[in-house]
Amino acid sequence: MPENLVHYRVDGGVAILEMCDPPANTYTHEMMRQLDDAILRARFDDTAHVLVLRGAGDKFFCAGADIRMLTEVTPRYKYYFCLHANETLNRLEQTPKLVIAALNGHTVGGGLEVALAADFRIARRGGGKIGLPEVALGVLPGTGGTQRLARLLGKSKALELLASGRTFSFEEAAEMGLVNQIFDAEDFEKSVLDYAREYCPPRRAALAVGAIKRAVQSGLESSFAEGLALERELQQQLFTSEDAREGLAAYVEKRPANFKAR
Repeated sequence: MPENLVHYRVDGGVAILEMCDPPANTYTHEMMRQLDDAILRARFDDTAHVLVLRGAGDKFFCAGADIRMLTEVTPRYKYYFCLHANETLNRLEQTPKLVIAALNGHTVGGGLEVALAADFRIARRGGGKIGLPEVALGVLPGTGGTQRLARLLGKSKALELLASGRTFSFEEAAEMGLVNQIFDAEDFEKSVLDYAREYCPPRRAALAVGAIKRAVQSGLESSFAEGLALERELQQQLFTSEDAREGLAAYVEKRPANFKAR
């Protein structure tokens, strides 16, 4: 039986997906396959409203692909490995639930490419370095790094970081908008889970959050008119939901809404 490289559990509405191959949590084809399975499991898990992705231990979130594995395989295998990894991260990015990458340690190379496919990146204060240093190996970030980083930071800044291969602190990453928030190292995991639960029922309408994510993700890859059409379609779907009825009623009655993700 293959080793369990991605652990899955649900805690208070939050699905926790943990990459587990310490110390660096580097990924192989098998880890990516298991991550793919875990993403699908969370997508269809009615008890999970937000996904939190983290690395085992407190040294690394993920250091990217296993370099030793890549040196031992053919160029054709490398190509299909990158193709499958891209498909997995696309699934993570497109799943209609909020995804939070909890950067509990160094997040470099393919590890940052994984984190870029999440919606939010929350880092542990003083927890490590972040960056895409693939150029030092004579290659480029081949799991969506060039495309997602440029879309997030803009072309010029992304090119600077990609071409230099520089790694830097989480604090600097937050200043440039690569990291959304930084939480103190003490009780980091609890802080991330508390933050994630802010987007879960009954406080938040999870269906609406998922629709907002879909509108943003798909709309930005379409024309403005197509994005508006998608927005209208999703809004119409939400108007028929129990949560929309509850939210509107709660507003009129001047009370907190009690959302149920239905």
